[in-house]
Amino acid sequence: MKDLFSLNGKIALVTGATYGIGMSMATALGKAGATIIFNARRIEMIAEAEKQYKKEGIIAYGYQCDVTKEEDVKAMVADVASKYGDIDILVNNAGIIKRIPTLEMSVEDFKEVIDIDLIGPFIVSKAVVPGMMRKGAGKIINICSMMSELGRETVAAYAAAKGGLKMLTKNLACDWAEHNIQVNGIGPGYIATPQTAPLREKQADGSPHPFDSFIISKTPAARWGNPEDLEGPVVFLASKASDFVNGHILYVDGGILAYIGKQPK
Repeated sequence: MKDLFSLNGKIALVTGATYGIGMSMATALGKAGATIIFNARRIEMIAEAEKQYKKEGIIAYGYQCDVTKEEDVKAMVADVASKYGDIDILVNNAGIIKRIPTLEMSVEDFKEVIDIDLIGPFIVSKAVVPGMMRKGAGKIINICSMMSELGRETVAAYAAAKGGLKMLTKNLACDWAEHNIQVNGIGPGYIATPQTAPLREKQADGSPHPFDSFIISKTPAARWGNPEDLEGPVVFLASKASDFVNGHILYVDGGILAYIGKQPK
């Protein structure tokens, strides 16, 4: 059973894994035996992340690379192949969200979200797949979102990108399945990270933040997720344990998508 989930000898590229859920998932892959490759647009973020991985005893190498620039991505993937070997596992995690009412959102802002959250995974996936084909195996994991299934005010660009990423996942699975490459997605629920901390802070009178109360009421598990909640799912989808799982989106949301809500008293 341990061998089924072992990633010993594997090379895993996790985009944007310098903090938050990206770092948590990369850490899990590293603890399962993989060598971690990650990228960021800012060089100072890379150095700090490498220190954090080293503290965890994980072999990790950072690259300054923008996932929306195809030539830069190709150069990074080629350098990884020459130094460490072809990439076995890709986690398309890099992404942004802009919470802006649709009528106030500029076309430029909309395009930036689409470029990073949807076109970026397309670019990086295309870059790594030739190496996976050479090996006769590969795993691609796209970090989707509940917003690929649900709508909410102010996140039209993000929901459009993640909905597109869900369908890209399914189509790439069809394109590359015959090469023993599995393409799946993870759809995180609301995760407690430093970025969401302001939404969970107590109010001046000691009451919960309204958004915190809203999420708890909509989640059957009655809590926010933790980054650690994504570790098992990402290792599963990166390992031999999921060799016949393809084109699937695994929602890690505490049951939100299954829940209609409580009946009013």
